Amino acid sequence: MSIPDPHLQSQLTPEELAAQRDAERQQRTVVITLASVAVVLLALLGTAIYFLMRPETSGETVGKVRDVFLIVMALMSLMIGVAVVTLVVQVASLINLVQNEIRPILKATNETVNTLRGTAEFLGENVVEPVVKLNGYLAGLQRVLELMGIKKK
Repeated sequence: MSIPDPHLQSQLTPEELAAQRDAERQQRTVVITLASVAVVLLALLGTAIYFLMRPETSGETVGKVRDVFLIVMALMSLMIGVAVVTLVVQVASLINLVQNEIRPILKATNETVNTLRGTAEFLGENVVEPVVKLNGYLAGLQRVLELMGIKKK
């Protein structure tokens, strides 16, 4: 768990702080539940292996090894299924984030860039171009006056 930034917390409203605490509490609960389930599954697997490998049970060793292997494969399939479901949920969350948060930001940024482009074109045509032309005319007039001897260099 990360240490909360006091400066960031001062900017949050009490409702946002409560929602943040609830989200952290839910995350902690999920992690603790998953860890507990994993420990219970490992204990069950160990118990199953112990009882299958006892010498008192009838059957061959190959059958016992097969049974243990099947149990391990079933648990691995279960864990892979949980990982796939988690991955699908995270991908859905990412798609939601892109569609509802990033796309509007990109649209607003694109509009801002287009506005700046229009402003730059407007300034270029209506301010910069006349000033450059005027400076060119004044420089030409100054040079003509210098050549005529009215103004010194």
